[in-house]
Amino acid sequence: MGLLTGFIHAARRERERLRASPWDLAMISWVPALGALLLWWIFSAGLPTQLPVGVLDQDHSALSRQLVRLLDAAPGLRVAQALSDPAQAQSALRSDRLHAVVVIPEGFSEDVKRGHAAQVVLLHNAQLGTHSGLIQRDVRTVVGTLSAGIEMAARNKRGEPAATVRVAMEPVRSDLVTLFNPSLNYEQFLAAALIPALLHILAMTAGAWTVGRELRDGSIADWLPEPARLGSVTGALLGKLVWPLLSLGGVASLALLGLTLGRGWHPPGQLGWVWLGLMALLALSIALGALAATATRSLRTALSATGFITAPAFAFSGVGFPLVAMPASARAWAEALPYTHYIRLQIEQLQMAAPLRESATTLAALGLGAALLLALSAPLLIRLRGQPSQWGRR
Repeated sequence: MGLLTGFIHAARRERERLRASPWDLAMISWVPALGALLLWWIFSAGLPTQLPVGVLDQDHSALSRQLVRLLDAAPGLRVAQALSDPAQAQSALRSDRLHAVVVIPEGFSEDVKRGHAAQVVLLHNAQLGTHSGLIQRDVRTVVGTLSAGIEMAARNKRGEPAATVRVAMEPVRSDLVTLFNPSLNYEQFLAAALIPALLHILAMTAGAWTVGRELRDGSIADWLPEPARLGSVTGALLGKLVWPLLSLGGVASLALLGLTLGRGWHPPGQLGWVWLGLMALLALSIALGALAATATRSLRTALSATGFITAPAFAFSGVGFPLVAMPASARAWAEALPYTHYIRLQIEQLQMAAPLRESATTLAALGLGAALLLALSAPLLIRLRGQPSQWGRR
């Protein structure tokens, strides 16, 4: 039996097993699709808006009321509650009804009229980093706008020309140019990164389960041909793994198209290269799961290895926390994970429009890695075929 014959036999056999096991089929079809849909749904708003904040106005002046109106008009904020005392503010923050409280102290308006520096206090929950950062940005913008308006009005009363006032207010201007993801869209940032991370987990799990199930059930002889030669065993391995790759690849393709063209987002780079990279990541993940099951000869151990490698992959990828800020050992582990390299390719093409030569090495490495893992699995399976005492292990 040659490679092609082994492939066809194993593919037909695996197809029948999937038909007979709806749950196994679900884990490579509608479950990944549902997971991707839920992740997209979470971030579909793009940018968090109307974050609830409270205001503790201890000044009760026209100027403090103007500040409250400006806060409520900010696109990212919603003044959800007017608070009466500090204890109520602390209670609202601890109960998570409010993400922040703006305190306008007594004498705020009088300090401004006298030309003294007035103070506004922002109490915010820094544990919620995203919420906190957005609220701080909007509050700074509002307070800066109010301060500039007050200063310009005072200078205009003194008869200073408007142009002179603008220069005096901002003698040095900073011009911030956002090069990538200028809309700060979380759908394009987090959803586009988390969906491949989810598929990476499910793909390695599928590879470990597909091969480990044969070990658990003691059905190696029904799967691998006899005599077990390298070509036929490689074909049998490919035939078994082709269905998870096709199914998860279909889900990944729909998710990629839905997140980009389906949402009116036309990435500046090569979408086709991102798709090839995603397919290579899935192939490598499935092959890695198969190798884990073959090398450990235990489905349970292979699934544990899958969780150890894939579950923290997003945390080590550099998307949520910079790689350069990690300890050297953590950075080395991150560079060893396939997801880290895939997400780099995705960002290069979806966001940065990097030259293809910069992504070609990553794409080639993912593809060669998948081939190498399969090449390592085949000899182990040949040895396992001749050791029936090792079958049936969980």
